Amino acid sequence: MHIEKRKQGNNTKYYLSHSYRVGKKTRKIRHYLGLNLTDQEIGERRAEAEKEIGEQIQARTDLLKFSLTRKEIEKLNEYDREIEIVHLDADDWKVFTEKFVFNTNAIEGSQVTPEEVHGLLRHDEEATSSDELEALNVAKAVEFVKNTDEKLSPELIRKLHRLCFEGSKKFAGNFRNVEVVIRNAYGEVVHRGIPKEEIVNELEELAHWYNDNAEGLKPLVLAALVHNQFEFIHPFEDGNGRVGRLLLNYVLLRHGYPPINILFTDRGRYYHCLQRYSSEDKLEDTLEFLVEQYRKGLR
Repeated sequence: MHIEKRKQGNNTKYYLSHSYRVGKKTRKIRHYLGLNLTDQEIGERRAEAEKEIGEQIQARTDLLKFSLTRKEIEKLNEYDREIEIVHLDADDWKVFTEKFVFNTNAIEGSQVTPEEVHGLLRHDEEATSSDELEALNVAKAVEFVKNTDEKLSPELIRKLHRLCFEGSKKFAGNFRNVEVVIRNAYGEVVHRGIPKEEIVNELEELAHWYNDNAEGLKPLVLAALVHNQFEFIHPFEDGNGRVGRLLLNYVLLRHGYPPINILFTDRGRYYHCLQRYSSEDKLEDTLEFLVEQYRKGLR
């Protein structure tokens, strides 16, 4: 453990900082000691802070790229109470699939309109462009997610990508062999995908974590974590958004929850939630957003 100083104008804040390992990852806990302290005051407060940090470490649960206390996990689980569980019948599924296909593709730049999606899915119209082919493919992926009993794994993730992009992308179903960055509308880098050499290991860790924790967290929290961590890894050269939103619904459906359709019109806030998770380990924004998307879907 060591003392950290942070200047704030003419003042100095003091923290006791401790880094520790959880599996392959390094975690850090900071405990605020006070403002403009003397050496004697730092020494007096350090012993109590060390004790509290030790208790925090013992009480924390590893959640993929960060860890939380039991109390913090309970707070996240509370978002689950705001969901109305509605089961979809055959007609509901047709409507959901159309809306999901349009919105999830439009978020990624597809030019296919809702009316064209309706024609492709309801009237068996033939695809005449890669955008239209991907609309048909994503509908097949929705049907797969709805019915599959397969456990989460890197192979399942590759299968979802292949279903979405077979015939439209030459790398369909293959993890990237290049490095990728995500930029905002101003061209600024907001996230870098993990190094390509680490993709398989990271996805295996994600799958193991989910399969080990499927009973300890509420379905909405589980689904949000799997989705956000998948997007953080960014394992494909392109198509990560669509596969990630399918994974979100894969988790929800496996736990008896209805699927979520993330609206194209809300894509700005959606991206903001992902960025908050990536840069600050914040999941609350995502949970609030998903509850809102559920409510809009029910309307």
